[in-house]
Amino acid sequence: MSVPPDSVVPPPPPSGEPVPPPEPIDSVGMPSHEERQWALFAHLSALVGGLLTGAFAGLGCFIGPLVIWLIKKDTMPFVDDQAKEALNFNITLAIVGVALLLLTLVTFGFGALLTVPVGILVGIAWLVLTIIAAIKANEGERYRYPFTLRLIK
Repeated sequence: MSVPPDSVVPPPPPSGEPVPPPEPIDSVGMPSHEERQWALFAHLSALVGGLLTGAFAGLGCFIGPLVIWLIKKDTMPFVDDQAKEALNFNITLAIVGVALLLLTLVTFGFGALLTVPVGILVGIAWLVLTIIAAIKANEGERYRYPFTLRLIK
């Protein structure tokens, strides 16, 4: 039976010599705790903003990711990426929401038979995907929302 080279434990040093600390495994390229926390805030701030401004069509979902992106884009590359991703996703969903509203208005309300169920599905997808993105960002993974227009580069 062969043992992969990564799992081989080096023999202990002769007595009297200090034991060297173990080297970190794959810590190169991993965002710092602070970067992961700010990326988490960028995604969750869209939820908080959308829920607090729900009476105004949820337009506050842009404010949190935008503010975090503007403040941290030059100092934290991971936060720059994830805040832009959250901002682009929320802009895309705002475009979808406006399109659904226009379809309802153009059809004098009859389009609501289609747009209301689609709007509910979009709202549920927004909630689920934002939570998934926040979890992934907190784990240090770069999350990409599906079906997102990348307007801010």
